[in-house]
Amino acid sequence: MAENPAYALAPLAAASLWGGMYVVSKWGFSAIPPVTLGFLRVALGAVALLVVVRQARPVREFSRADHRRFVALGAVVTATIVTQFLGTDLTNASQGALLTVLTPVFTLLLGVTALSEPLTLRKVSGMTLAAVGTLVVLAGQYDLTRMTGGNAAGIAALLAASLAWAAYTVYGKSLVRTYSALETATYSTIAAVPMLGVLAAGELAVSGHRLGEVPLTLSVVGAVLYLGLASIVAAWYLRYRENNAALLRIVVAIITGVPVVVSLIWTVMLVPMTLPVVGAVIYLGVLSTAAAWYLWYKGLEYVDAGTVAVFFFIQPLVGTLLGALLLQEAIGPGFVAGGVVMAVGVYVVSRSTTS
Repeated sequence: MAENPAYALAPLAAASLWGGMYVVSKWGFSAIPPVTLGFLRVALGAVALLVVVRQARPVREFSRADHRRFVALGAVVTATIVTQFLGTDLTNASQGALLTVLTPVFTLLLGVTALSEPLTLRKVSGMTLAAVGTLVVLAGQYDLTRMTGGNAAGIAALLAASLAWAAYTVYGKSLVRTYSALETATYSTIAAVPMLGVLAAGELAVSGHRLGEVPLTLSVVGAVLYLGLASIVAAWYLRYRENNAALLRIVVAIITGVPVVVSLIWTVMLVPMTLPVVGAVIYLGVLSTAAAWYLWYKGLEYVDAGTVAVFFFIQPLVGTLLGALLLQEAIGPGFVAGGVVMAVGVYVVSRSTTS
C-alpha cells in the first residue's frame, strides 16, 4: 500500500512535533505533577481531534467489538502517558533517551509477532543504522555513562512506556485500515480521558492537594453541574436518542464525565497557570497529541507498523536542532555524523517498503 512515497511525510511530521516537546518542556512542565500534565495533554488533544472528526467524517455506528477495541487502545494510551511522564520525572535525561531508542525496536518486533509483518534484512539493517545514528546524536548531548545509575522504578516506567506506545501503534493498525487514522486517533484518545482524569485526581490528592483547597463557589459548582451533568449527558442523549441503549449511554456519561470535569477544575484551581505553562500545555495537547497522533496513524494507512516506527528516531534530531535555535544550547560533535547515519537508516527502511 505504499505506492505513494509521500506516506513518509506523516510520521516524519509526527516525530518532529514530538521532538519539539524537548524545548517546550523547558517552559514550565515542572509546575504540574506528571500524571496531571498527561491528563491535561490528552484531554485537550481529545477536544481538538473531536472538533476535526465531526467536521471531516460522518457520524459512524461502531460495533460493540470495535467500541471495546477503542477502549482498549485508550487504556494503552493511558499506560503510555502515565509511565512516560512518571519515568521522565524519576530519571535523568540520559535514561530518558531509552524511550527514543527502544520504542521503534519494540514496534518492529511486536509487528512481526502480532501482525505477522515481514522482517526483511533491509528493514533490520535500516533500523539498526537509525538506532546507531540516534545513539551518536544522543551521546553528543547527554552523558550516556549515567544510563545505568539512578532510579530503577523510573527506568522500568520508561521501558513500559516504550512497549505501550509500540502496542498502540501495532494494535491500532486494524482500526486505522477499517476506518481511518483520524477516527482511530480521536476515539482512542477520548477513551483515555476519563481513565487519566481519575489518576490525575488521585495524584493531586496524594501529592498534598486536597479538595478542601478548592473554593466551592456558586460558579465552580455550576460549572461542574453544567459540564458534567448537562452538556455531556445531553450531548450523549441527543447522539443516541434513537437507540434503545440511550439510558445506558447517559449513565456511562455521568460515570466518565464528572470525574473528568472535576479533575480539570481541580487542576486549574491548584496549578499555577502562568503563560509558559499554558503555552506548554497547548503545545502538548494540540500539536504533540492531536496532530502528532493523527499523523502517526496516518502513516499506518499505507505501510506496516515496523516501517512507521523507524521515523520515531527523528525526535532527538529535531529536539537538538530546536534546542540550539531557541535555547542557544550547544550541539554535540557527533550531531552531523549521527544525523546522516540516522537518515540513511530511515531511507533504507522506507525503500524496503516502496520497492
